[in-house]
Amino acid sequence: MVTSPLRQTYSEALVSSQQASGYIASNRSITGLASFPLFTHESYEQWTTYENMLYSCLRTGDDKSAHYFLQKLALRFGKNDERVMGLRGLYQEAMAKDSSALLQLLREYDEVLDEDPTNTPVRKRQITILRSLSREADAINALVELLAASPTDIESWAELAEHYVSQGLYQQAEFCLEEILLSTPNAWNVHARLGEVLFVSTGTCQDRIAPLAESVRRFCRSIELCDGYIRGLYGLKLASEKLMAVIAEGAQNTVKTPSVDGENAHPVPSIEMLQKLSEKATSILAENARKPRYDQSAGSTDLAFVADLLNSSTVSQGR
Repeated sequence: MVTSPLRQTYSEALVSSQQASGYIASNRSITGLASFPLFTHESYEQWTTYENMLYSCLRTGDDKSAHYFLQKLALRFGKNDERVMGLRGLYQEAMAKDSSALLQLLREYDEVLDEDPTNTPVRKRQITILRSLSREADAINALVELLAASPTDIESWAELAEHYVSQGLYQQAEFCLEEILLSTPNAWNVHARLGEVLFVSTGTCQDRIAPLAESVRRFCRSIELCDGYIRGLYGLKLASEKLMAVIAEGAQNTVKTPSVDGENAHPVPSIEMLQKLSEKATSILAENARKPRYDQSAGSTDLAFVADLLNSSTVSQGR
Protein backbone atom coordinates (compact mmCIF):
# COMPACT_ATOMS: atom_id res chain seq x y z
CA MET A 1 0.00 0.00 0.00
CA VAL A 2 1.76 3.12 -1.23
CA THR A 3 -0.51 5.64 0.47
CA SER A 4 -0.76 5.69 4.24
CA PRO A 5 -4.30 4.74 5.36
CA LEU A 6 -4.32 7.84 7.56
CA ARG A 7 -3.97 10.01 4.44
CA GLN A 8 -6.33 8.11 2.16
CA THR A 9 -9.62 9.45 0.95
CA TYR A 10 -12.65 7.29 1.66
CA SER A 11 -12.70 6.03 -1.95
CA GLU A 12 -9.04 5.00 -1.69
CA ALA A 13 -9.71 3.23 1.61
CA LEU A 14 -12.68 1.45 0.01
CA VAL A 15 -10.51 0.17 -2.82
CA SER A 16 -7.96 -1.11 -0.28
CA SER A 17 -10.58 -2.84 1.86
CA GLN A 18 -12.11 -4.50 -1.21
CA GLN A 19 -8.76 -6.20 -1.76
CA ALA A 20 -8.85 -7.67 1.76
CA SER A 21 -10.70 -10.88 0.92
CA GLY A 22 -8.29 -11.72 -1.87
CA TYR A 23 -5.32 -10.86 0.31
CA ILE A 24 -6.64 -13.06 3.13
CA ALA A 25 -7.17 -15.99 0.77
CA SER A 26 -3.66 -15.70 -0.64
CA ASN A 27 -2.14 -15.76 2.85
CA ARG A 28 -4.07 -18.68 4.35
CA SER A 29 -1.03 -20.92 4.01
CA ILE A 30 0.86 -19.18 6.86
CA THR A 31 -2.00 -19.29 9.39
CA GLY A 32 -0.63 -22.17 11.40
CA LEU A 33 2.99 -21.00 11.32
CA ALA A 34 2.56 -17.27 11.95
CA SER A 35 3.85 -17.53 15.50
CA PHE A 36 7.02 -19.33 14.37
CA PRO A 37 8.97 -16.83 12.24
CA LEU A 38 11.83 -19.29 11.73
CA PHE A 39 9.52 -21.58 9.77
CA THR A 40 7.70 -19.08 7.62
CA HIS A 41 8.64 -16.31 5.26
CA GLU A 42 7.77 -12.86 6.60
CA SER A 43 8.85 -9.27 6.15
CA TYR A 44 8.32 -5.84 7.63
CA GLU A 45 6.20 -4.94 4.59
CA GLN A 46 3.88 -7.88 5.27
CA TRP A 47 3.01 -6.76 8.80
CA THR A 48 2.76 -3.13 7.74
CA THR A 49 0.27 -4.22 5.09
CA TYR A 50 -1.74 -6.09 7.72
CA GLU A 51 -1.93 -2.96 9.86
CA ASN A 52 -2.86 -0.76 6.91
CA MET A 53 -5.54 -3.23 5.83
CA LEU A 54 -6.92 -3.17 9.38
CA TYR A 55 -7.28 0.63 9.23
CA SER A 56 -8.94 0.56 5.80
CA CYS A 57 -11.36 -2.22 6.72
CA LEU A 58 -12.44 -0.47 9.91
CA ARG A 59 -12.98 2.75 8.04
CA THR A 60 -15.19 1.12 5.42
CA GLY A 61 -17.14 -1.17 7.78
CA ASP A 62 -15.54 -4.50 6.88
CA ASP A 63 -15.37 -5.60 10.50
CA LYS A 64 -14.81 -9.28 9.75
CA SER A 65 -11.67 -8.65 7.70
CA ALA A 66 -10.45 -6.08 10.23
CA HIS A 67 -10.74 -8.70 12.98
CA TYR A 68 -8.76 -11.17 10.87
CA PHE A 69 -5.84 -8.76 10.48
CA LEU A 70 -5.96 -7.86 14.17
CA GLN A 71 -5.79 -11.56 15.08
CA LYS A 72 -2.82 -12.09 12.79
CA LEU A 73 -0.93 -9.18 14.36
CA ALA A 74 -1.74 -10.35 17.89
CA LEU A 75 -0.61 -13.89 17.07
CA ARG A 76 2.69 -12.64 15.67
CA PHE A 77 3.61 -9.94 18.20
CA GLY A 78 1.60 -10.96 21.27
CA LYS A 79 -1.55 -9.52 22.84
CA ASN A 80 0.50 -7.47 25.30
CA ASP A 81 2.50 -5.67 22.62
CA GLU A 82 1.78 -1.94 23.01
CA ARG A 83 1.03 -1.38 19.34
CA VAL A 84 -1.27 -4.39 19.20
CA MET A 85 -3.05 -3.15 22.32
CA GLY A 86 -3.65 0.18 20.62
CA LEU A 87 -4.98 -1.52 17.48
CA ARG A 88 -7.23 -3.76 19.54
CA GLY A 89 -8.58 -0.69 21.29
CA LEU A 90 -9.25 0.94 17.92
CA TYR A 91 -11.18 -2.15 16.81
CA GLN A 92 -13.21 -2.28 20.03
CA GLU A 93 -14.06 1.41 19.73
CA ALA A 94 -15.32 0.82 16.20
CA MET A 95 -17.49 -2.03 17.50
CA ALA A 96 -18.87 0.01 20.42
CA LYS A 97 -22.62 0.50 20.07
CA ASP A 98 -23.13 3.39 22.47
CA SER A 99 -21.46 5.68 24.98
CA SER A 100 -21.74 3.10 27.77
CA ALA A 101 -19.56 0.74 25.74
CA LEU A 102 -17.03 3.53 25.27
CA LEU A 103 -17.04 4.23 28.98
CA GLN A 104 -16.29 0.57 29.66
CA LEU A 105 -13.36 0.76 27.24
CA LEU A 106 -12.20 3.93 28.98
CA ARG A 107 -12.13 2.09 32.30
CA GLU A 108 -10.07 -0.68 30.72
CA TYR A 109 -7.62 1.89 29.35
CA ASP A 110 -7.35 3.45 32.81
CA GLU A 111 -6.44 0.06 34.28
CA VAL A 112 -3.73 -0.48 31.66
CA LEU A 113 -2.31 3.00 32.22
CA ASP A 114 -2.30 2.51 35.99
CA GLU A 115 0.09 -0.39 35.43
CA ASP A 116 2.13 1.32 32.69
CA PRO A 117 1.65 5.12 32.34
CA THR A 118 4.11 5.18 29.41
CA ASN A 119 1.94 3.00 27.15
CA THR A 120 1.60 5.57 24.38
CA PRO A 121 -0.80 3.72 22.01
CA VAL A 122 -3.29 3.06 24.81
CA ARG A 123 -2.91 6.62 26.10
CA LYS A 124 -3.81 7.92 22.64
CA ARG A 125 -6.86 5.66 22.48
CA GLN A 126 -7.90 7.02 25.88
CA ILE A 127 -7.61 10.58 24.58
CA THR A 128 -9.68 9.69 21.51
CA ILE A 129 -12.53 8.37 23.64
CA LEU A 130 -12.41 11.39 25.94
CA ARG A 131 -12.65 13.65 22.92
CA SER A 132 -15.56 11.67 21.44
CA LEU A 133 -17.38 11.96 24.77
CA SER A 134 -16.83 15.76 24.69
CA ARG A 135 -14.71 15.66 27.84
CA GLU A 136 -12.35 18.38 26.66
CA ALA A 137 -10.74 19.12 30.04
CA ASP A 138 -9.96 15.43 30.63
CA ALA A 139 -8.60 15.08 27.09
CA ILE A 140 -6.30 18.08 27.63
CA ASN A 141 -5.04 16.65 30.93
CA ALA A 142 -4.38 13.29 29.29
CA LEU A 143 -2.45 14.95 26.46
CA VAL A 144 -0.37 16.91 28.96
CA GLU A 145 0.50 13.64 30.73
CA LEU A 146 1.37 12.00 27.42
CA LEU A 147 3.66 14.87 26.42
CA ALA A 148 5.35 14.82 29.81
CA ALA A 149 6.43 11.26 29.02
CA SER A 150 7.03 11.88 25.29
CA PRO A 151 7.86 15.57 24.73
CA THR A 152 8.83 15.09 21.07
CA ASP A 153 5.46 13.67 19.98
CA ILE A 154 4.57 16.19 17.29
CA GLU A 155 1.11 14.79 16.60
CA SER A 156 0.17 15.11 20.27
CA TRP A 157 1.40 18.71 20.41
CA ALA A 158 -0.73 19.48 17.35
CA GLU A 159 -3.79 17.81 18.87
CA LEU A 160 -3.30 19.64 22.16
CA ALA A 161 -3.06 22.92 20.26
CA GLU A 162 -6.43 22.28 18.61
CA HIS A 163 -8.01 21.45 21.97
CA TYR A 164 -6.72 24.74 23.38
CA VAL A 165 -8.03 26.67 20.36
CA SER A 166 -11.47 25.10 20.83
CA GLN A 167 -11.45 26.39 24.41
CA GLY A 168 -10.25 29.86 23.45
CA LEU A 169 -6.87 29.35 25.15
CA TYR A 170 -4.83 30.89 22.37
CA GLN A 171 -1.56 31.51 24.23
CA GLN A 172 -1.38 27.85 25.22
CA ALA A 173 -2.13 26.85 21.63
CA GLU A 174 0.67 29.12 20.39
CA PHE A 175 3.08 27.45 22.81
CA CYS A 176 2.13 24.01 21.47
CA LEU A 177 2.66 25.04 17.86
CA GLU A 178 6.01 26.61 18.70
CA GLU A 179 7.04 23.30 20.30
CA ILE A 180 6.31 21.60 16.98
CA LEU A 181 8.44 24.15 15.13
CA LEU A 182 11.37 23.39 17.44
CA SER A 183 11.40 19.88 15.94
CA THR A 184 10.23 20.75 12.41
CA PRO A 185 11.20 24.38 11.74
CA ASN A 186 10.38 24.11 8.03
CA ALA A 187 6.80 22.87 8.48
CA TRP A 188 5.03 25.54 6.43
CA ASN A 189 1.57 24.33 7.43
CA VAL A 190 2.43 24.75 11.12
CA HIS A 191 3.70 28.29 10.51
CA ALA A 192 0.39 29.05 8.76
CA ARG A 193 -1.61 27.48 11.59
CA LEU A 194 0.31 29.57 14.12
CA GLY A 195 -0.48 32.64 12.01
CA GLU A 196 -4.17 31.73 12.11
CA VAL A 197 -4.17 31.27 15.89
CA LEU A 198 -2.43 34.62 16.37
CA PHE A 199 -4.92 36.27 14.02
CA VAL A 200 -7.93 34.83 15.88
CA SER A 201 -6.43 35.73 19.26
CA THR A 202 -6.66 39.45 18.44
CA GLY A 203 -10.36 39.31 19.18
CA THR A 204 -9.68 38.65 22.86
CA CYS A 205 -6.66 40.86 23.61
CA GLN A 206 -6.19 44.61 24.07
CA ASP A 207 -2.89 44.87 22.18
CA ARG A 208 -3.82 43.77 18.67
CA ILE A 209 -0.71 45.00 16.90
CA ALA A 210 1.77 42.52 18.37
CA PRO A 211 -0.13 39.33 17.49
CA LEU A 212 -1.16 40.68 14.08
CA ALA A 213 2.44 41.59 13.19
CA GLU A 214 3.58 38.13 14.28
CA SER A 215 0.71 36.59 12.31
CA VAL A 216 1.84 38.38 9.15
CA ARG A 217 5.39 37.16 9.75
CA ARG A 218 4.24 33.55 10.18
CA PHE A 219 2.16 33.61 7.01
CA CYS A 220 5.11 35.08 5.11
CA ARG A 221 7.32 32.29 6.42
CA SER A 222 4.85 29.63 5.33
CA ILE A 223 4.81 31.06 1.79
CA GLU A 224 8.59 31.32 1.79
CA LEU A 225 8.82 27.61 2.62
CA CYS A 226 6.05 26.55 0.22
CA ASP A 227 5.74 28.79 -2.81
CA GLY A 228 2.12 29.46 -3.71
CA TYR A 229 0.73 27.93 -0.51
CA ILE A 230 -2.98 28.82 -0.67
CA ARG A 231 -3.59 28.79 3.06
CA GLY A 232 -0.59 31.01 3.72
CA LEU A 233 -1.55 33.48 1.01
CA TYR A 234 -5.14 33.62 2.22
CA GLY A 235 -4.01 34.30 5.78
CA LEU A 236 -1.43 36.87 4.68
CA LYS A 237 -4.05 38.89 2.84
CA LEU A 238 -6.41 38.90 5.81
CA ALA A 239 -3.74 39.59 8.44
CA SER A 240 -1.99 42.35 6.50
CA GLU A 241 -5.26 44.16 5.75
CA LYS A 242 -6.42 43.90 9.35
CA LEU A 243 -3.08 45.17 10.63
CA MET A 244 -3.26 48.11 8.23
CA ALA A 245 -6.69 48.97 9.59
CA VAL A 246 -5.46 48.81 13.20
CA ILE A 247 -2.42 50.98 12.45
CA ALA A 248 -4.63 53.46 10.61
CA GLU A 249 -6.61 53.90 13.80
CA GLY A 250 -3.60 55.62 15.31
CA ALA A 251 -1.67 52.71 16.90
CA GLN A 252 2.06 52.93 17.49
CA ASN A 253 4.54 52.30 14.68
CA THR A 254 6.86 49.75 16.33
CA VAL A 255 6.38 47.09 18.94
CA LYS A 256 8.25 44.08 20.24
CA THR A 257 6.63 40.76 19.51
CA PRO A 258 7.87 37.38 20.74
CA SER A 259 9.91 35.26 18.34
CA VAL A 260 10.21 31.52 18.65
CA ASP A 261 12.98 31.86 21.28
CA GLY A 262 11.24 34.74 23.03
CA GLU A 263 14.27 37.04 22.83
CA ASN A 264 14.29 38.77 19.45
CA ALA A 265 12.24 41.83 18.58
CA HIS A 266 10.42 42.30 15.27
CA PRO A 267 9.27 45.74 14.17
CA VAL A 268 5.77 46.12 12.83
CA PRO A 269 5.76 46.39 9.01
CA SER A 270 4.95 49.79 7.58
CA ILE A 271 1.64 50.54 5.89
CA GLU A 272 3.42 50.56 2.54
CA MET A 273 4.94 47.12 3.13
CA LEU A 274 1.62 45.68 4.29
CA GLN A 275 -0.09 47.09 1.23
CA LYS A 276 2.46 45.42 -1.03
CA LEU A 277 2.07 42.11 0.81
CA SER A 278 -1.70 42.26 0.49
CA GLU A 279 -1.54 43.09 -3.22
CA LYS A 280 0.98 40.32 -3.89
CA ALA A 281 -1.10 37.75 -2.02
CA THR A 282 -4.24 38.86 -3.87
CA SER A 283 -2.48 38.59 -7.23
CA ILE A 284 -1.25 35.04 -6.60
CA LEU A 285 -4.59 33.92 -5.17
CA ALA A 286 -6.42 35.25 -8.21
CA GLU A 287 -3.96 33.49 -10.50
CA ASN A 288 -4.46 30.17 -8.71
CA ALA A 289 -8.23 30.56 -8.75
CA ARG A 290 -8.17 30.93 -12.54
CA LYS A 291 -6.08 27.79 -13.15
CA PRO A 292 -8.32 25.02 -14.54
CA ARG A 293 -5.54 22.47 -14.03
CA TYR A 294 -5.58 22.98 -10.27
CA ASP A 295 -6.09 19.71 -8.38
CA GLN A 296 -9.74 20.04 -7.42
CA SER A 297 -9.74 16.90 -5.25
CA ALA A 298 -7.11 18.43 -2.98
CA GLY A 299 -8.02 22.09 -3.05
CA SER A 300 -11.63 22.69 -4.14
CA THR A 301 -12.61 23.90 -0.66
CA ASP A 302 -9.59 26.21 -0.49
CA LEU A 303 -10.44 27.65 -3.89
CA ALA A 304 -14.04 28.28 -2.83
CA PHE A 305 -12.81 30.32 0.13
CA VAL A 306 -10.34 32.14 -2.13
CA ALA A 307 -13.12 33.04 -4.56
CA ASP A 308 -15.29 34.37 -1.72
CA LEU A 309 -12.38 36.39 -0.34
CA LEU A 310 -11.55 37.92 -3.73
CA ASN A 311 -15.22 38.72 -4.37
CA SER A 312 -15.60 40.41 -0.99
CA SER A 313 -12.44 42.43 -1.62
CA THR A 314 -13.80 43.56 -4.99
CA VAL A 315 -17.09 44.65 -3.43
CA SER A 316 -15.28 46.56 -0.66
CA GLN A 317 -13.07 48.35 -3.15
CA GLY A 318 -16.11 49.21 -5.25
CA ARG A 319 -17.72 50.90 -2.26
